[in-house]
Amino acid sequence: MITRRRSAAVLLGVLAALTTLGAPPAAADETTPAKEPPKVELVLDVSGSMRATDLGGRSRISVAQQSFREVVDSLPAETELGIRVLGASYPGNDKRLGCKDTQQIVPVGHPDRTEAKTAIATLRPTGFTPVGLALREAAKDLGTGETTRRIVLITDGEDTCAPPDPCEVARELAAQGTHLVVDTLGLTLDDRVRRQLTCIASATGGTYTAVQSGNELTGRIKQLVKRAGDTYDQTPQRISGAAECATAPLLSPGVYSDREQVEEHRAYRVPVRPGQELRASVSVALDRPLGRDRGVLLRALSTDGQELVRGSDAGSGRTDVLSTGLRWSPAQGDGASAPATAADGGTGTGTDGTAQAAESVCLVVSNSFAVPAAVRRAPGMPVELTVDVVDASPAPGGPDLGRGWVLLGVLALAGLLTGLVAGWLARWRIAVWREN
Repeated sequence: MITRRRSAAVLLGVLAALTTLGAPPAAADETTPAKEPPKVELVLDVSGSMRATDLGGRSRISVAQQSFREVVDSLPAETELGIRVLGASYPGNDKRLGCKDTQQIVPVGHPDRTEAKTAIATLRPTGFTPVGLALREAAKDLGTGETTRRIVLITDGEDTCAPPDPCEVARELAAQGTHLVVDTLGLTLDDRVRRQLTCIASATGGTYTAVQSGNELTGRIKQLVKRAGDTYDQTPQRISGAAECATAPLLSPGVYSDREQVEEHRAYRVPVRPGQELRASVSVALDRPLGRDRGVLLRALSTDGQELVRGSDAGSGRTDVLSTGLRWSPAQGDGASAPATAADGGTGTGTDGTAQAAESVCLVVSNSFAVPAAVRRAPGMPVELTVDVVDASPAPGGPDLGRGWVLLGVLALAGLLTGLVAGWLARWRIAVWREN
């Protein structure tokens, strides 16, 4: 009996020790969502114009095929890849049929390299160029989720099938908030092709590149495929800013996306407690032609409208994104911000156990853009706002030289000594000169 009691006591002691040490719950790993892999789809133009032999004496299609084979061989293990083609199967002249000619030859996933390269090798330049339709279908191929999806469009010509206009399709995809990025690669220097591909890329926050050789094409596609794995893993949360701070949505730390009209102000609120620091940044994508002089402004305001701090960025037509940021903590202000209510984020508890009210800081995003009369104003331009609230980190102070009469005396003494030394050196140089 005594032995049994001792065994039970030992068992209870072991269990209590494990509980005290905080053994991790068994179900913890089961509740952690699996990270989505990067997803990319290559969209290749296989229309009749791809027969042209102007890339180092080789046809455009053969250069593209070789690049695709190399990209498939070097595909990162975690990246899911798909391939869609357009203008590859209908050889006739019926535009109604030719403008429906787009197929996915490699489903998005971890492709069998041999099968993918075989599918690429069988492509022959054939028909029309339904770029807009291909982009719309590629977006469906990639699906939806929490990660950024990427489409890489390779073409040598304009869309010959509009509607749908590919630039409008790109804006439509961007407005859906799926965070789909389209990068475009042009195999020709034609100005009209460049304008269309630039418009597609700009509408979704992507890039346009003109390539003139196989090495350039291969290197750029590999770079974009790798970039898909480097982008952030979570799609920004869609929000809608208000015209006034009083009705602005309340934001917690995170990444958000919105749309802003030309010369519009968008307001958002963030609760910040004493001892914390607000860090915020904003980027506005210029997805349509604008006047050359442009700027974006991010301000932090107190609840009574007093400006606490600001950040700004300006450009003259050389970039397609303007970004700026700011930092602010209650210690920097003069107490102008009013405490937030419970609906604004409540109160926190300080190290001494006393309640500390959060201050409701209003972030206002503004722009100084000018849109030509022929350019559509709706929808607004894509805005990405990043908000974080961290422990305050005061800026280091500079050397203190003194104030008032003390500082004046130090400066006067320094000036007198400098004058005396300079005068003595001048006299010494003159005496040496006379002796020589």
